[in-house]
Amino acid sequence: MHKKYPFDSAIKHHIIIAVGLALWIFVFLYFTEPLDVTEFREEDKLIFLGGYSLIGGFCYLLFLPFQYLILQKNNNNWTVLSELIFLMLFSISTITIARLYYLYIIMANDINPYDFWYMLKSIFMPAIATILPIIIFGRFAFGKYRNKQIEAKKIEIKGEGNYEGLRLFLNDIICIQSSDNYIEVFYTVNTELKKTLIRNKLSVIADEFPALLRTHRSYLINPYHFLQWKTENSKLFVLLFHHIKVPVSRTYQKEVKAILNSTTT
Repeated sequence: MHKKYPFDSAIKHHIIIAVGLALWIFVFLYFTEPLDVTEFREEDKLIFLGGYSLIGGFCYLLFLPFQYLILQKNNNNWTVLSELIFLMLFSISTITIARLYYLYIIMANDINPYDFWYMLKSIFMPAIATILPIIIFGRFAFGKYRNKQIEAKKIEIKGEGNYEGLRLFLNDIICIQSSDNYIEVFYTVNTELKKTLIRNKLSVIADEFPALLRTHRSYLINPYHFLQWKTENSKLFVLLFHHIKVPVSRTYQKEVKAILNSTTT
């Protein structure tokens, strides 16, 4: 239940799902003609069924702020449980509003409307059974597409071994330190500091990722995480996020100062 589930946060894609959902509901009701739809004039039929389709699209959009609240509370992690909660709330709200629409709009002047349990069994449940697969497919497809786009933006710090390497966003890297024949990568995952040791040379990484700034023969830093300058015992350091202190050797001082001062002004 707590397994990650593909999720797309782009509001425009959810609007597309809502519009597609509304169109599908209209087509489904128009051709299945539930309840006493056949007794309506053609123009009334289009209006009443259009109302049901708008309810479906509206209820989907209605719960979008709620899903973003869940996403925020879960540290931007969307799970199978999150998806099930969203679908359940959507289904309950849609059935409730559709029932009220039937009673007070469609059957406003009729003293013998169908009771709720009959509508639930004969209309709402079959309708939900056809609607949910469309929503699930649309949300899953957009979520997968977004995940592929995100993965494409990541960089890979490769190691010399067959199974060594690290895939992450460039701005998640704080700094890289050389350690003999290895490099130690300092990076963040959901604001938490992580370290990974990879067999490679700092010079290789410096050539491959010129956005990283050389401050010392043993250090590369990401200017994105620069906080302030620090001097101790006449030696210059840069202070990065997570209180990481990196030395700046005389060889690189001029270039480092020029780049970091330009990025902070």
